[in-house]
Parts: sequence; C-alpha cells; structure tokens
Amino acid sequence: MPASFQLDNVRIGAGGLFLIAGPCVIESEEHALFMAEVIKGVTRSLNFPFIFKASYDKANRTSMRSFRGPGLAEGLRILQKVKDEVHVPVLTDVHETADVAKVAEVADILQIPAFLCRQTDLIVAAAMTERVVNIKKGQFVSPWDMKHAVEKCHAAGNDRVFVTERGSSFGYNNLVVDMRSLAIMRKFAPVVFDATHSVQLPSASTGEGEGAAVSGGQPEFIPLLARAAVAAGVDGVFLEVHNNPKQAKSDGANALESTKLRDVLKELLAVQASLTAAHVKP
Repeated sequence: MPASFQLDNVRIGAGGLFLIAGPCVIESEEHALFMAEVIKGVTRSLNFPFIFKASYDKANRTSMRSFRGPGLAEGLRILQKVKDEVHVPVLTDVHETADVAKVAEVADILQIPAFLCRQTDLIVAAAMTERVVNIKKGQFVSPWDMKHAVEKCHAAGNDRVFVTERGSSFGYNNLVVDMRSLAIMRKFAPVVFDATHSVQLPSASTGEGEGAAVSGGQPEFIPLLARAAVAAGVDGVFLEVHNNPKQAKSDGANALESTKLRDVLKELLAVQASLTAAHVKP
C-alpha cells in the first residue's frame, strides 16, 4: 500500500474512499456555489469525504469557440468563496508554470492535466508549492510509466501526490479502461479513478455547420465503471457532476447528473463494505 497523507478531513491512500466532484468548468459564481452545496449535502449524509473540483480555464478544449472559463483571477476568487462558504477543500488544474504560485494560494490540490502529465517543469513547479498534487494519467501513457511522473514530485521534495486514471486511447474518438492499471499504479502512489472522463468520446463531433466541435460521451456507463474501480481497490473516485448536463458549458456529454449522485455513492460504499466484510477473518 502506498504512503497515505491527510488533507483537511480527507485521508488519501489509507484504504477509505473519498470523492472529487464538481462541474468541469466554473460557469459562474452562483453555479459553483450551488454545485458545491448540492454535492456536500449528499456526501455529508453518507459520511463520504468530499473535495470540490472545477476549472478556472479549460485550455484543452476541442474548438476555439468552446467556453474556457472565467480565467485565473476570477476563477480563483470563486474557488476561494467556495472554500470560505461551503467549507470544503478545492482542486483545480493548472496548465502553465506561470499560474502555479497564484493557484497554490487558493487550491488545496493542484491537478496536472492528462495531456500535460509528462511536462517536467509543470509537475516540479506544482510540487514545490507543497500543495497536494494530482497527476492525471495521459491517455497515451502506460500505468507503469506514471511512476516517473510521481518521482518528479518526490524529487522536488513533495510526497503528497496521487495519480488519476481516466482511460486510454482506443483508436480514434474512443477510450477504454484497463482495470489492471489501478493496481499497477497503486504500488507507487494512491490512485483515483475518473469515472466520467473515462466514458468520454474525445472530439467525437466534427463541428460541421454552426456548432462548435465537442467531445461526446456515454454517461450511462459511469456507475458501472465506478463500481468496478472500487472493487479493484482505488482510494478515491473523480466525478464531474452537473445539475443539467445538457446545458453544461464543458463536458456535459460525460457528466453525471447531480440527482443520480446519491445512488452511485451508495453503490460504491456497498461494494467497498462487501470487500471489507469478505476479508475479515472469522
């Protein structure tokens, strides 16, 4: 089992489940606060540790016409307000080393996006803030090669790092999850499973006509993959959650509708409880 560490009321890497959840991008202050309150209400009733996630800038959108977010200054202001009013730790992604210091003033976890998981300068800069670092496994990276990304954090003096599985490229516009990767990566770091990006159909729309090119998704498989990941022994689950996915400004096609969150989390807790019971010696 990898070394565990504490973040507020969340223990990462000790065998208990925690949730990272929120809308893909900050759509507005009102919406971010609303989603944080909704998710906190569900998780608190289930005693499920919760970290709020939303991006201030989506730098890897498919199209130039796609919504990217409020930007660094406004986004961090909103995330600080979520922390102050909802009282939950927050996670957001960073794409540029120049943003890292500012983001670290607010975010409890700095996330390295999947497409940037090999960017040494970005990982080292995030690690040197002494904040927790989440490195998302690139769709093009083998699970054993993620050890090198983790070691970059360790070399910078930060052992508070975990990795997130989000599927691997499978031909064009499709992803597949190799559940073996969860066990492989957990040998060197705590592991989170991203059940929403794993059902994404990347850049599936060509954007012909007036619509912008966007990624599709198969959200009906979110609960199935999340249950399988918990059965495989992950430390946490990552879910993009939205109250109205069809109107979401980013990744709505693979988001979990907020009304379905409670049932999904109850299933995950039941899977973990069953495994725990099965391993208790009589």
